[in-house]
Amino acid sequence: MRIIPAIDIIEGKCVRLSKGDYNTKIIYNENPLEVAKEFEQHGIEYLHLVDLDGAKASHIVNHKILEKIASQTNLKIDFGGGLKSDEDLKIAFESGANQITGGSIAVKNPAIFKSWISKYGADKIILGADANNEKIAVGGWLEESDQELIPFVQAYQKEGIEYVICTDISKDGMLQGPSFELYEKMLKECVIKKEQDLSTALKVTKLRLIASGGISTFDELPKLAEMGCEGTIIGKAIYENRISLKQLENYIINQS
Repeated sequence: MRIIPAIDIIEGKCVRLSKGDYNTKIIYNENPLEVAKEFEQHGIEYLHLVDLDGAKASHIVNHKILEKIASQTNLKIDFGGGLKSDEDLKIAFESGANQITGGSIAVKNPAIFKSWISKYGADKIILGADANNEKIAVGGWLEESDQELIPFVQAYQKEGIEYVICTDISKDGMLQGPSFELYEKMLKECVIKKEQDLSTALKVTKLRLIASGGISTFDELPKLAEMGCEGTIIGKAIYENRISLKQLENYIINQS
């Protein structure tokens, strides 16, 4: 299971929110590059970088920070927050994103999101399926849609999506543990079976689920891995020293 620390950006600073509420902002570091370099020094290879200003503005804002981290570290970065147009996507990839995450756009403009899957491929486009009470939330989690989480994910699997980041918003930033039951349900139900060409054999495509939100102790990580999560995003637990970078470094070494 991939360990993916999160850096959330507001006004160029590394922050964390609780339940996506911008009024709960805590600034942890004025220099996101410094934070990213520290992650890399502890053997971490991946980074989840979120442009919270972009999520609010509905267009990419903090691409210069993405560019700085991508050019000065070897971290493989998935970037999200406010990506709404082909131009936003172009800027994100040119700034060094390895993958991009689309959440609100997949709800509000499915045609453009599907075109991104076709153009860039399933290995480059992650579906952001963030939910409150199993209903998809959009607009930086500021509004709830009428889309049910599991049917929403299943529909995009049929369009070729493999990677899905799922955050249970009620858990995010609360340090009370992740939504194990929800992830178990998703891994069980979001399996696509397709008949192979000229054959009765079925090709089974499993969800590459990245768990996010609520991670609070190191012991939760092996449990998520055992369930079948492909990755986990860890934010506040690192910044509040609930999980040390040394623990994550040892976990990565032991997995390899």
